Amino acid sequence: MIQDITPYQYRNEYVHGQPGNESTVLFYDGRKILIKREGEVIRYPSFGEVKECKGEASLQMEYTYLFSIDRQDFYLGENILQSGLQGYLWEDIQICRSALPKYLSFAGVTGWQLWRWYDSRRFCGHCKSKLVKSEKERMLFCPECGHMEYPKICPAVIVAVTDGNRVLLSKYAGREYKKYALLAGFAEIGETFEDTVRREVMEEVGLKVKNITYYKSQPWSFSDTLLVGFFCELDGEDTIVLDEDELSLAEWFEREKIPAENEDCSLTNEMMMAFKMSRI
Repeated sequence: MIQDITPYQYRNEYVHGQPGNESTVLFYDGRKILIKREGEVIRYPSFGEVKECKGEASLQMEYTYLFSIDRQDFYLGENILQSGLQGYLWEDIQICRSALPKYLSFAGVTGWQLWRWYDSRRFCGHCKSKLVKSEKERMLFCPECGHMEYPKICPAVIVAVTDGNRVLLSKYAGREYKKYALLAGFAEIGETFEDTVRREVMEEVGLKVKNITYYKSQPWSFSDTLLVGFFCELDGEDTIVLDEDELSLAEWFEREKIPAENEDCSLTNEMMMAFKMSRI
């Protein structure tokens, strides 16, 4: 999956400081990320390259420490580079689903999640004052009323509903992603993940489930989500009652006919392949 970057080690302890010449700087503009690409291989600019290209202006930009991978530090650059950087181009963030090396794809989309959080948390939601970055931890605080904001992480479930040799697959309604996927939904306040599984399956396809079993979790920065995967069994009738606001279709597939190939990116795909290859 996208976060599996062994032998590289991801470290997200917050460090307050400024980038060095060898530090990597990530720049974002909406859904775009600034990269240099050769085929599937990507790289990001170093702080030294930014200084060389932008001169004095680069020293007046704001840089925020994001994380490190092995000994490589990654910083968020202030978004004033709409004109670009020599040798680098703006690419859609979806490139990070498959670009190489994998640890840089993971870094790119993880940084994008943090950029979106910083970009959408400029003012206090309580008193409307300007928020300030903490120098001790990954937190924004209001100097007027003391309100604190921490990074946005939304827990959600991925659900494989099985019935003997069959599994239920669906397609989302009104989304860019058009391939088959498992059922999914966000956890609500006051419910366990198991309760979320039961509720989402009933809401989306009108089915009851039993024997809910945890599989694996995955950070999914494309949607600020922490995904938690479950397998469960059909409990009763298999007639699908589709929620057409959420799904365009849902149907049962025999194990050997599941329309999926391993992509080494998403939890949904790994779970589909695990069932297809009789590992579940």
